[in-house]
Amino acid sequence: MAYFLQLVISGIVVGSIYALSGLGFVLIYKSSRVLNIAHGQIIASGAFITYALTVWLEIPLYISFFISMGATFFLAMSVERVFLRRLIGEPIISVIMVTIGLMSILDGIIYLTPFGSVNYSFPEFFPKTPVNIGPATISWTQLVGLIITFVLIGLFSWFFKRSTVGISMRAVSDDQFASMSVGISVPRVFGLAWAMAGMSAAAAGGIIGNITGLNFETLHAFGIIVFPVVILGGLDSIIGAVVAGIIMGLIQQFASGYLDGKWGLNGTADVLPYVILLVILLFKPHGLFGTHEIERV
Repeated sequence: MAYFLQLVISGIVVGSIYALSGLGFVLIYKSSRVLNIAHGQIIASGAFITYALTVWLEIPLYISFFISMGATFFLAMSVERVFLRRLIGEPIISVIMVTIGLMSILDGIIYLTPFGSVNYSFPEFFPKTPVNIGPATISWTQLVGLIITFVLIGLFSWFFKRSTVGISMRAVSDDQFASMSVGISVPRVFGLAWAMAGMSAAAAGGIIGNITGLNFETLHAFGIIVFPVVILGGLDSIIGAVVAGIIMGLIQQFASGYLDGKWGLNGTADVLPYVILLVILLFKPHGLFGTHEIERV
């Protein structure tokens, strides 16, 4: 029972990180129907900025964490303004191809810095003694990361459902031309969506970096790893990203704990989530919480 509970806790921690990492995909797609393939590089940038501010400039972690969110806010907004603003109204595939190009550019820039080839670790900021949850344990780093993740997801969810700007972003997602006809600035909405996605990416990067360490390959790979998560949850659903992230995290931990190394099986933690994803999409092709749209011609 203790082992099972430990796997559940680990799965929730991993799943919450997936949810926060995938939130950037959802924020951009929810307002512009665009998939940002360079999202993993923004996650890595947020983690490295947090590390540089904390270790090199000796700024307290809780302050550098929010400064990095502000930095990626303007980084992502600048990317949208310089590279994507002129593509409004163009075919979606054109915009996606631009984000693939951005992914390569950001990869090259990061590889030119020390972060591209050297692994780093954050200093110990929290007590080393784990927190006991019944017979299982969770580290303070994981617990704080879990709390921050759900607080941020709750704030973003409220923003989209209750705020005027959030409702405007949802309107733009449904129909850009109708939104412009009632006075909504589509370029402004796109820029804000990218900026908010940058903020969530920096938060995810900071949490991942504190838990797993700073490795560029691992960090930017999260941009691809969480792609099945947002597909499973529904590309336009914040709650879907949360539920799907936790489902994927639990599946991975259970597969790793109960299947890997047994009956000659290895790597099931990497394969099984995709198998279950395909099975679920057979019955729910728009994801668990995705919007089912019907177009009349």
